[in-house]
Amino acid sequence: MNENNKTYKTISDVAKILNLIDKKTGKLSTHTIRFWEKEFKQIKPRIFAGKRRYYDNTSIEILKKIQFLLKTKGMTIKGVKKYLNHANSQLDVHDNKSISFDQAIKLTEIKSEQVLELTSLARKVTVKYKGDGVFLRSIISAKTGDCSEDCSFCSQSVHFSSPISKHALLDPDEVLEAAIQSQKMGAFDFCIVIAVKGPSKNQFEKVLESIKLVKEKTNLEIGCSLGSLTRDQAFALGKAGVWRYNHNLEACRDFFPNICTTHTYDERLDTAKLVKEAGMELCCGGIIGMGETVEQRIKFAFEIKELDPHTVPINFLNPRPGTPLGHLKPIPSIEAVKTIAIWRLIMPDKVLMSGGGREITLRDLQSMGVVAGANGMIIGNYLTTEGRPPEDDLKMIEDLQMPIKDRYNNEV
Repeated sequence: MNENNKTYKTISDVAKILNLIDKKTGKLSTHTIRFWEKEFKQIKPRIFAGKRRYYDNTSIEILKKIQFLLKTKGMTIKGVKKYLNHANSQLDVHDNKSISFDQAIKLTEIKSEQVLELTSLARKVTVKYKGDGVFLRSIISAKTGDCSEDCSFCSQSVHFSSPISKHALLDPDEVLEAAIQSQKMGAFDFCIVIAVKGPSKNQFEKVLESIKLVKEKTNLEIGCSLGSLTRDQAFALGKAGVWRYNHNLEACRDFFPNICTTHTYDERLDTAKLVKEAGMELCCGGIIGMGETVEQRIKFAFEIKELDPHTVPINFLNPRPGTPLGHLKPIPSIEAVKTIAIWRLIMPDKVLMSGGGREITLRDLQSMGVVAGANGMIIGNYLTTEGRPPEDDLKMIEDLQMPIKDRYNNEV
């Protein structure tokens, strides 16, 4: 296969994405995909050397739509054909399942005594669209400090005098050591993060070395967060086996200029779109509690939804000394729970990843945050702040009687 401008998936890859499992054998089943190919002319795999079938992102999205209409909506094959053949047919499975902007705003106005009802509803939605269970991820700050950008929340910026322990890009062996520890903690996903606007040639090559080593020595899925990417870099990461790339928008469009002036919202948006074009899953979210209004918080959720990410990190501001936002206080715990629940109703089929700041914001309500829809979490330490002991998170999940899930929604 020699396609430089597109990323294709094998039929087995697509079966994993759609979670098509043979109930008798417990193994991936590709028969369903071949059957749908015969029934639906919109699916157009490419046949390359060796007569192997490859699917581009367009075909994969059509397969997702067909699966949704058949399995979730209960439509017949004839009905789906009619739907897909309609000239103006534009299925948006997300809008079809989620609450509207006005409904979300209305939910922000509920009283504290109604939050349990909201949480219960969000829990039902999570189980319906994502199943029961929690996805665990760990991250490593492979390069800390001396970032050229002026993000107001970040202690790694050269523009601020925050007390952090800086270090240059770690060697691959050091990254591997951290990855092995992450696997022991129970994470299925390991994300390599560096503090830069975008990686230099040398930094990028070193990260590729780390990716190769971690893939060889562990069973972890590899994610990266390296700032803005060039097109070549994005496709190189996909080729190296990076399944998920994190690039947060951080805040909604109209609030973004309040937190960063060295790059634009649209620059972040461009990289987010490039990630998907390169065939990687997009991980895109932001930070709650930076001084935005409640309405801007809801706007932000809908802007993220438009990108159709796989994972949505919900971080809560942990005010860092020396930064422009260092004077702010964390939002109330119950407000954080409400936000998680509303975001779940806006994005029913996404992994909502509870990330940095959850310990100081949710405090004793961390398990309630999980029930409210945060079906993923970062375990261990964050980039410049400590998390709580992984054992505490694992015990919390055990107490909630929820299984731990992997990338393909299987229990681990």
